Amino acid sequence: MRIGYQSGQPGGKKGEGRSVAVVFLQRWAINTLAVLVATQVVPGIGYDRDNLASLFVASLLFGILVTFLRPLIFLLTLPLVVVTLGLFVLIINAGLLYLVGSLVKGFQVDGFWPAFWGALVISLVSLVLNTLTGTGESRVRMRRSQPPDKPRGDDGNGPVIDV
Repeated sequence: MRIGYQSGQPGGKKGEGRSVAVVFLQRWAINTLAVLVATQVVPGIGYDRDNLASLFVASLLFGILVTFLRPLIFLLTLPLVVVTLGLFVLIINAGLLYLVGSLVKGFQVDGFWPAFWGALVISLVSLVLNTLTGTGESRVRMRRSQPPDKPRGDDGNGPVIDV
């Protein structure tokens, strides 16, 4: 596979091909920005301000874990995901974020609840940014359709009541 070849990812206009490297860098940038927002919004999640690389490494590792490990965990916990109507996926994401906090020096997650709220913030920010940039599989489509034609009477005014 050649870097610079079409990635086959949706998101561009018809016929527009984006390279694998561009798609990867765009997703990583969105993920890094989402993790940065979570560190600013959620108390209990932070990174070493002197070592900005810890933020980049944490977002890269979180993206890798979500890409490769989450589907396996999702499959193993499928009954819980079904019973909770998908809300258990937030628990899975929180566990992965907590794992990233324990693996990356300079990036800390202080407990389960900060990990839970951080994972929720990361998911929402990523959803919004992916929708705005057209990256990923998240799509928001708004269509406006015309109202159905109203049935008309003989003169178009409807029924008449004689008194």
